[in-house]
Amino acid sequence: MLSLSFHYRKRKDGNQRASLSPVFHSPQITGTLVFTVFTAALGSFQFGYDIGVINAPQEVIISHYEYVLGIPVNDRKAINNYTINSTKELPTVPFLGDSITTPLVEEETTASTSLVTMLWSLSVSSFAVGGMIASFFGGWLGDRLGRIKAMLVANILSLVGALLMGFSKLGPSHILIISGRSISGLYCGLISGLVPMYIGEIAPTTLRGALGTLHQLAIVTGILISQIVGLNFILGNHERWHILLGLSAVRAIIQSLLLFFCPESPRYLYIKLDEEVKAKKSLKRLRGGIDVTKDINEMRKEKEEASSEQKVSIIQLFTNSSYRQPILVALMLHVAQQFSGINGIFYYSTSIFQTAGISQPVYATIGVGAINMVFTALSVFLVEKAGRRSLFLIGMSGMFVCAIFMSVGLILLDKLAWMSYVSMVAIFLFVSFFEIGPGPIPWFMVAEFFSQGPRPAALAIAAFSNWTCNFIVALCFQYIANFCGPYVFFLFAGVVLAFTLFTFFKVPETKGKSFEEIAAEFRKKSSSAQAPKAAVEMEFLGATETV
Repeated sequence: MLSLSFHYRKRKDGNQRASLSPVFHSPQITGTLVFTVFTAALGSFQFGYDIGVINAPQEVIISHYEYVLGIPVNDRKAINNYTINSTKELPTVPFLGDSITTPLVEEETTASTSLVTMLWSLSVSSFAVGGMIASFFGGWLGDRLGRIKAMLVANILSLVGALLMGFSKLGPSHILIISGRSISGLYCGLISGLVPMYIGEIAPTTLRGALGTLHQLAIVTGILISQIVGLNFILGNHERWHILLGLSAVRAIIQSLLLFFCPESPRYLYIKLDEEVKAKKSLKRLRGGIDVTKDINEMRKEKEEASSEQKVSIIQLFTNSSYRQPILVALMLHVAQQFSGINGIFYYSTSIFQTAGISQPVYATIGVGAINMVFTALSVFLVEKAGRRSLFLIGMSGMFVCAIFMSVGLILLDKLAWMSYVSMVAIFLFVSFFEIGPGPIPWFMVAEFFSQGPRPAALAIAAFSNWTCNFIVALCFQYIANFCGPYVFFLFAGVVLAFTLFTFFKVPETKGKSFEEIAAEFRKKSSSAQAPKAAVEMEFLGATETV
């Protein structure tokens, strides 16, 4: 569902390896840098807010959909019980005082139930549709307009989406919310590429990794804040739910104003536009007026390296034998991340806690958001010590066990009341294991699988697959939950187990390894003959094969 920034360090052998370890010797932290990073991270915050905001007021919004669609009051009660508490059977509905439900009334109630379920699923999943489409264009827009102007253009989408949702109570709410969520998704698809790119380019080398992690931290903070302001006594009620959905318009306006005071990316000015004078001016603002010769020399080398390495298209990733195995593994990691069931919890946690018998499910959902934020910060420090593959396997294995206990708790809830606590603890641990490994790590590994030439195309297709799987889960989870009832997480446990085995047998460890070594690992795992060491590296970098 989500991306993390990274930076590259030169090794003694001339190769690069990705690192997230913050380096704190002689950092150049200035007021301009802090202000600029904060301003950019507001976009990531909005990304997280849009993910979580639809969760808490679910029952209120569904009730308003029923009112707008003209569904009778008795039918509304039946639908709410069926949609919100999906493990219960649909109750019979009296008709005109009769004690017996007629087939016609039952048929109409079932049709109403299906319509409301479909509209709610679209309200949740349309956000991912926008992100799926826009994920391809974030980098292109940033190169075309510059990082600052690109974020300003993206904010137009955020503002439009927020206004549609903010005024949804005054019109056909289901249409306006679905449209607004789609447009907000376009914004988040763009920003998920623009923000990490901009922060990585303006940060000092010694702080690039530490500042880059703020993108992910801002996302999970946005999720948590959306859950808090979505409480019934704040904005998540019948009177103010539309304000909750439209509140992101305030953030869009504030960030747009602040962006006018932010310097353009020096790397964009120098490497893309060849504007050395402007790049130096921007650097001096960010670094506090110190000598920026070292930064300019670094960018000069980066520009020379980028110009000497051939670009690789998305088609070549699948047709070139050197890239095919890495890109397939990369895509499987992102599919595993989304199909693990984590977005089912993020989008529908209130419903799940309600089904588990928790008296205040919204507060439990806020607890999930807090755990999410804490373990996201923790994973930053673990990933360089434990290794990417190891943490991914630990996370997936933990999620498998938690999914089993989650379903067992829901199944035995009617017989043992304390099973509600088992389900709640399992959800908390499920989220914790996700953020330790499967959450952030796929983005690191995709970047480490590829060198400068194929990396942009690989990251674009990985982001697209991530958003696509996000959309599928958001659209289908409610239907799956209605069909499977308390057994739904057994299904996700099976999926997690399958991907855990795939990771164990097919995914190499990338920590501290050069592109040459990673390529050799892929060839070993695919049981193909290994070329000489130097030849493997040259072929992996695309220098010996043209498609």
